[in-house]
Formats: sequence, C-alpha cells, structure tokens
Amino acid sequence: MNLIWLLLRASSLQVAIAILTGLISGGTSARLIALINSAISGNSTEDLAWQFPTLALIVLVSGIISQVLLIKLSQNAVYRLRLRLSQGILFSPLRHLEELGASKLLATLTEDVTTLSNTVYAIPFICVDIAVIVGCLVYLLWLSGAAFAFTIGFLMIGVGSVQLLISRADYFLTLARDEQDNLFKHFRAITDGIKELKLNAIRRQDFFSEDLQNSAAKSRNQNAAALFTYSISTGWGNLLFFVLVGLILFVVPQILTINSSVLAGFVLTLTYMMLPMQSILDKLQQLAKANVALQKIESLGLELAAQTEDNTLILHPINQNWHQLELQQVTHTYRGEKEDSKFTLGPLDLSFSQGEIIFIVGGNGSGKSTLAKLITGLYVPESGRIRLNKKVITNDNREWYRQHFSAVFSDYYLFERLSGISNNFSKQQAQEYLQQLKLDDKVEIKHQKLSTISLSQGQKKRLALLAAYLENRPIYLFDEWASDQDPIFREIFYKQILMNLKKQGKTVLVISHDDHYFPIADRVIKLDYGQIEYDKRNHDFS
Repeated sequence: MNLIWLLLRASSLQVAIAILTGLISGGTSARLIALINSAISGNSTEDLAWQFPTLALIVLVSGIISQVLLIKLSQNAVYRLRLRLSQGILFSPLRHLEELGASKLLATLTEDVTTLSNTVYAIPFICVDIAVIVGCLVYLLWLSGAAFAFTIGFLMIGVGSVQLLISRADYFLTLARDEQDNLFKHFRAITDGIKELKLNAIRRQDFFSEDLQNSAAKSRNQNAAALFTYSISTGWGNLLFFVLVGLILFVVPQILTINSSVLAGFVLTLTYMMLPMQSILDKLQQLAKANVALQKIESLGLELAAQTEDNTLILHPINQNWHQLELQQVTHTYRGEKEDSKFTLGPLDLSFSQGEIIFIVGGNGSGKSTLAKLITGLYVPESGRIRLNKKVITNDNREWYRQHFSAVFSDYYLFERLSGISNNFSKQQAQEYLQQLKLDDKVEIKHQKLSTISLSQGQKKRLALLAAYLENRPIYLFDEWASDQDPIFREIFYKQILMNLKKQGKTVLVISHDDHYFPIADRVIKLDYGQIEYDKRNHDFS
C-alpha cells in the first residue's frame, strides 16, 4: 500500500516500534479474551483479580504508544510531502509549469494533499485494529487448530470477494479524481472569467450546461458509484462474518469434535474481532481516496522532478554596473495541440546597455511577453544564447542571472510581505515612494509587511511597482504597467518614475501600447509575429 511506503520512507524505525507496540496491544487483547473465556467457563483462578486489570492497562498503554507514534509519523510524512511538492513547483521551469496548467497544480496542492492529510490519521487505528485481529487469530489457533484452519479458509474467501468489490470502487474513485482536474479548470473559469460570462448570457449558459454541469455530473456519478460499491462491500463483509459465526456454531460441531468451552471461546473471540474488522472496512474508502491522491501527488512530483532547474543560491554578487546584455540568435517556440500549430519567436539578435529606456511594442500575439520572459531568464532559449558582460548564461548560472531583474508583469502577483528586497532600503525611502505613488494615506509598511492589499487594480499595481523599487535591481521590466492607471499616473510613470530609474543607472524595459510616450525612450523595438520589425534609436524615431 502506497500509504505504508510513505510512512516507511519517513522513518522505518518508528514504524517498527509502532507495529511492535501494536502487536503487544493485540496480543494482550487476545489474552484478555482468554481470561474472559476462562471466567465464563468456570475455569478462573485467583490470579484473575490482578491479571485482568494489568492486561487492560497494557492494552491501553501499548495502544496509545502505537497510535501516538504513527500519528506523529503520518503527519510529519504529509508535512514533508507538502513541502517537497511545493519545492518541486518552485524549482520547475516556468514553461513546464504553464504546460502542466494551474488547474492541475491547484487540484494536487489543495484536493489531493488535503485528502491525504485528512486520511493518514486513520492509519494508526487500522494498525492497532490489525494487531488486535492478529492476536485474536493466534488465540483461536491455540484453542483449536482444526477450527482455526476452517476459519482462516473462510476468511480468505471472504476477503477475496470483498477485495473484488473494493478494486471496482477504487476504479471509480480514480475516474472521479481525474475528472477533478477538469472541475478545477471550470471553477477557475468562473472566477477568472466572471466578467466575460456576465456580459454574454449565451456563453454563460453554454459554459454552465456543457462544461461545468457535465463535468460535475461525471464527478458525481463516479463518486456515487464508488460509494455504492463500498457500501456493498461493507454489507457483504458483515454478512460473511455472521455466516462464519453461524458455521462455527452449527456446522463445525457436526464435522469436528469440539469442546463446548472451545466453541464458546471461538464465538466470543470472533464477536470481539467484529469491531476492529468493521472499523477497517469503514476506513477502506478513506484509504482508497488517499491512495488515489498519493498517486496523483507522486505522478506530479515525478513530472516536476524530471524538469527541475538548478536553483542553488549562487553567492556571486549581482553586477550593478554591468555593461552589455546580448541575445544572440535566440528562439523560442510555442507548440499547439496540433503538430502543425506553433508560434516561433526569433531568431533574435538584440543588445542592451546600462542606463537605457527601451520600449518593446507590437500587436497582440507578436511575442512581447515571450521576449520579456526570455530576457529575464524565465524561459530558456531553445536555440541561441544570452550573454551578460560576455558571460554565457547556462543552467549553472541562470539563477544568478535572474537576480539582476525586477519585474511587474501584466499578470503580476502582489505579496503582502516585502521579502527578498534590498537590505539597504530605509523606512524613509519606502515612505517617499508611497507618497510619490499616492498611497501613503492607504498603506503602511510595518515589519516589511504591507498593512493592506485590498485596493483597486491600479493601486495594487502601484504597490507592485513599490516592491520592484525596493528590490533595487539593475534591470527593470514593466509589462503594460500603465494600462490600469489614470492619465495622471501614466504621466508620473513615464515622465518621473522611468526617468528617475534612468538617472540611477538602471536599464528599463517597458512593454507598452502608449505611443504618445515613445519619444521618452532611448530605443523602441517593435515585434511582428515573432520577428523584429524595427529597432529604432530615439533620434531616429518619428
């Protein structure tokens, strides 16, 4: 079982100790049954008065020790799994994550990890239940070898038939989990595309009935089929147990010569076993869901591990006074679902110098954002090379290269905590930036944390600009930053903020459609369907 391997990988020693204490608990429970059977049969001794409470105490203590060890171990295993999966995402190439899709990543991080976390708590109790059953079976063997062999044979047939039903239920659970990725995609469409859905009633109805409702119905039907099959397996298991007791009571005595006290002991022990067996049957559904979730997590983990970047923090200092950044015959290709459907950016030859303001312009789909990701090192060129101060950027130094950039992308994310910023910034400097961005009356910075990010889209983007300011990197990239700003802040951005960065010796790359402000640029690079249409200097631009 994958869950058991998960625990063994965490700490095989603790698992061994937990199993040992569980077996002690189970064996002691069987001894208690033997004492009870002796007392019922009138074969009790004077030792029963102290043996019974002693054994009961051992059962309690050993059971608690086993459960505490396994609970701690299982929760630590989930904790490490959650961190390992998160690290896998953080250390994977951006392009690979985009191909996997946010819906798949979110479904695994939320649905699968939560399912696993909520289920592993059952493993300690199942282990103790198994230990009790093993102890009871040992006691049955001691009572009568022949009756024990009959019981084991019947149990094997019963377990086999129940397992067939459980395997069928697991199949439906796997289908339901696969459909969960589609559901998450549709849920994201609701939140991210709500404006478009509200503006088009036909699209909204079509999306609801054809996409969301169909996917939800498939998930419902598959989950219902799994639960129905599990309920049948539980009922069938209970029926088989009562059939076994009936056979022991009425059939076995006709075949074997068996003492009435032994028969009573068998029935009493089997009745005692019914509770842990019922408990295991009830938890099988949770365990099956957890196994499906773990398979999804491990599958994603393998996909991420296959594409892991070298994210070792390189201690080389950032080149604040760099001279030249070059793209030489750089290309990048997007491939669609069809083999002949692709978009290629490049080959491009570009060179950037310190202290320049460069506008990157072009129509939608011309490759501006892809170029920005290539320049910043978020995308790896499929061919060609990037050089900074004549140093070729490779997998070994790409992480160091990225630290030269600070960016506000069009789909930026605003973090509440200003971590990873320059250690040289002061509260006074941050306050001046807030005043310049007209946010000083709305936002405060305390302990490197923003007091609020519940602001308008334009104000959030100004806060993102603030974070970029404070990072104090040598190269800045702004992807359609001014698109959400009013005319006043567009003027401030282009004529004050950009010029201030230029005075500090920063290189600024601006993706923009605001042709009114093109004259402030040192260069304007225009892309058209992945190719450079022109690269004009300011004095050539008209």
